[in-house]
Amino acid sequence: MTSLTRLGLRSLSRMAANPQLDKLNLRKPTEKVLYHGTKAGFKTVTAANRAFKAVKNLGSPQRLPKGGGGGDLFDLTPSDDQSALQDAARTFAMEQLRPAASASDTAYAAPDALLAQCAELGFTALGIPESLGGMGAERSAVTNALIAEAMAEGDMGLAFAALAPSAVSTALVLWGNADQQSRYLADFAGEKPPAAALAVQEPVALFDPFVLQTRAMRSGGEFVLTGLKAMVPLAKSAELFIVAAHLEGSGPALFLVESSSKGLSVEEDRSMGLRAAGAARLRLESVSVPSGNLLGEGNAAIYEECIQLSRLAWCALAAGCAKSVLDYIVPYVNEREALGEPISHRQSVAFAVSNMAIELGGMRLLTWRAASLVDADEEFGQAVALARRLCADKGMQIANDGVQLLGGHGFVKEHPVERWYRDLRSVALMEGGLLL
Repeated sequence: MTSLTRLGLRSLSRMAANPQLDKLNLRKPTEKVLYHGTKAGFKTVTAANRAFKAVKNLGSPQRLPKGGGGGDLFDLTPSDDQSALQDAARTFAMEQLRPAASASDTAYAAPDALLAQCAELGFTALGIPESLGGMGAERSAVTNALIAEAMAEGDMGLAFAALAPSAVSTALVLWGNADQQSRYLADFAGEKPPAAALAVQEPVALFDPFVLQTRAMRSGGEFVLTGLKAMVPLAKSAELFIVAAHLEGSGPALFLVESSSKGLSVEEDRSMGLRAAGAARLRLESVSVPSGNLLGEGNAAIYEECIQLSRLAWCALAAGCAKSVLDYIVPYVNEREALGEPISHRQSVAFAVSNMAIELGGMRLLTWRAASLVDADEEFGQAVALARRLCADKGMQIANDGVQLLGGHGFVKEHPVERWYRDLRSVALMEGGLLL
């Protein structure tokens, strides 16, 4: 029996006795997610020659209702269904992502078989309405944050790669019109969802996502895009991109760009961290895009929401990776002896480890709070800004303290903390790539 099969069976057994799933009408979609993880044969994602086509006339775009929450007080306890999904994601991350992390980091790419397993888990379909073939019953940023955090505990770079396609499907659900959803979302809800990526980052100093160098100009009934994107996950295998570009006469906007488009090319972009995501540069040289591929009608508020939800996703990944550092450090300082006793008995070491745990708690608290405001349909911009600042600063501090506490072991590849240090450095820099 494979580890993935054991994961599914354990999770299904736990859920079978959970009456809350029936009350919330979530048993069927949750079981379907876990069922995907028990399937023995995983199929490789179709290459970039997939032909996207409309499957049915929707009439109107399909949206998921908000999950609720918010208010002055909020409950930090995940619901039963959230716990089941998080447990499934964490088990998969520890049993599948963690063992593959070092080799993927060295290869600057995730194994195709592993990405196929990630796709088969069905987390992408969780955010797609049932009317479009998905399993989504409601929109829950908190649930997405918990899943992202759990995946990052395995490896942040691989989690970035695994969750990148869901950023595109989430964007289509949130802001796509009926034609866009009909053309693209059916594939994301299928057994072989396409590799896809949200391309916002650009290779410029002090990059500001609201001041884009990539340009889009109207030309007849099309848009023509020209520019260069950086740190695009799964760029070499992606079949669909959402590209952020400055629309002439309007401002920043999002465009659906298929990988088969003429003038689109991929270039190497080897980075310090997040190497396992297979990130590369996406060059657009007068790429023609149909007028119907403008996402959200170029609405400035939609673009701003996209950036905020992306930053919140990076906060969730930072919390998961920081937890990995802490979990690795605690047994080390308890077992490592100096002068006849564990180094954890020294006050300076004990205080450092305690501070790591305190800062991690703050990172998770602000991330969950911001996500709960998203679900409550309340203003969440300030909460996201606070979470982003704290996760960027304290995530890096936790990684640095981890390296320091390991001493020479923190500086060599035999221990994973040096990789986590490099990955956590990205939180303050990355824009796009992910969505909650």
